[in-house]
Amino acid sequence: MTPQLFNLEGRLAVVTGGTSGIGRALSLGLADAGADVVATARRQQQVDDTAAEIESRRRQTLRVASDVGDRGSLEELLAATLERFGKVDILVNCAGTIKRTPTLDLPEAEWNNILNTNLTGTLRACQVFGRAMLERGYGRIVNIASLNSFVALKEVAAYAASKAGVASLTRSLAIEWANKGVTVNAVAPGIFRTELNADLLDSTPRGKELLMRTPMGRFGKTEELVGGVVYLASDAASFVTGQILVVDGGFLASGVNQ
Repeated sequence: MTPQLFNLEGRLAVVTGGTSGIGRALSLGLADAGADVVATARRQQQVDDTAAEIESRRRQTLRVASDVGDRGSLEELLAATLERFGKVDILVNCAGTIKRTPTLDLPEAEWNNILNTNLTGTLRACQVFGRAMLERGYGRIVNIASLNSFVALKEVAAYAASKAGVASLTRSLAIEWANKGVTVNAVAPGIFRTELNADLLDSTPRGKELLMRTPMGRFGKTEELVGGVVYLASDAASFVTGQILVVDGGFLASGVNQ
């Protein structure tokens, strides 16, 4: 296997939720691997800032905000991308939201919002961009699943249900599109420190437990997710579809750590 298999030069990637946290790291990582990258999210300023970083890597991009909760905005994003680049080779679905609430008291509105963003939002993007990929006969879709796709973490039932759904949706689309040139896989991150969760991880009993459950004895760095996504987006994974690649420092493999 040669490095050329992992080279994304000449490819165009769209990353939803691609301007902060894990999504931003993946957008920049795909650019470093050679792809032109359209990093999109709801906040225009973050879109602009991430686009500037992509351009600093001498890659091309667009400055288009979108919302995975709004199919029309995704269709506008696709149209703008096709007008500028003529194709979409790679789609990474990274937009997501989470809120901790005891399940007995979980309002339906909160449940619906989390599933609408994490699961239905992934479906919308796969439908909108997948159609263009299928028409062209080529595409690489990488969804972002979670440890919660496999195991429960306390008081995040809506998030867990949504991410279990993302894993199942990934498999369903993979078998529907496997003979049409489009692969559909997912990456399931373990515990990664971002600006949003740093206080929880560093200053709470929950954070201490999550660290204890991770055999490597540390939290992940967002750039450590890039390799898996680049692999699944590249020719090196041309016969891989319907898989969930777990990147978790050993969390799911762990029984007793002491």
